[in-house]
Amino acid sequence: MAQKASKTLAARNTSVLLRTHLISLILHILHLTLHIVFSRPRSLKPYYILALPTLLIEFYLDRIGRPTYAADGSLKSPGEDLGAAGLTEYMWDVLYWTWGCIGAVCVFGGTAWWLWSVVPGYSAWLAYSTVTGMRSGLSGLGGGDAAGGAGVGGAESKRQKKMEKRGKVQYR
Repeated sequence: MAQKASKTLAARNTSVLLRTHLISLILHILHLTLHIVFSRPRSLKPYYILALPTLLIEFYLDRIGRPTYAADGSLKSPGEDLGAAGLTEYMWDVLYWTWGCIGAVCVFGGTAWWLWSVVPGYSAWLAYSTVTGMRSGLSGLGGGDAAGGAGVGGAESKRQKKMEKRGKVQYR
């Protein structure tokens, strides 16, 4: 049972990548087939422009998540965790949203590509919420009050207020 966690991660990454590639392949073939069969007069330019980032993300996720094996078949590296939070999670969101847009284009036509404009809006909102969160988190590092005391002239905790009411306040 050596390296059980690594083997589990490698198996999970392999299955996630296989499922991702199959779904992507099916959606792209379906879209191109419907475009050719119904010979819509519109161009494939939006498809190429908006599907390219998804294909690059899929290639990147495959690159970092694919397990590597030694020549004797032993696990060399399980790959990065594809379920990790942060940038990897955002990449999955973009991938899923683009799949939804491709499906919507197959059903509703070429104007459904406008749904993809949600991705840059979501990115801007994430950046804004991150910046404001960092700003509020760093606001306490500004030094507080001039005396340096925690409860003198500044915000006090509930415990400090209770102790002050009882008259058992000690300032250091």
